[in-house]
Amino acid sequence: MKEKKSKECCDEKIVSQKYRYGCHCGSSNAIYGLSVIGALFYFLGNATSFGMVMLGIGKAIFWPAIFMFKLLGYLGM
Repeated sequence: MKEKKSKECCDEKIVSQKYRYGCHCGSSNAIYGLSVIGALFYFLGNATSFGMVMLGIGKAIFWPAIFMFKLLGYLGM
């Protein structure tokens, strides 16, 4: 029987093709994760009620994506 090899992003055989598949070996995920954690500290530090906490969590998750969308639009990319 043939074994199926898993296609990992940093596999040596497909390193040259990693950008074709949109894979960056977790570097963009780490940056996004750090920005979410930073936004959580900012928004939850100012929360005074349960509703504000829930709104802060939602903002922290979507804020980095909205920020990058606006920044790339401003730069004309």
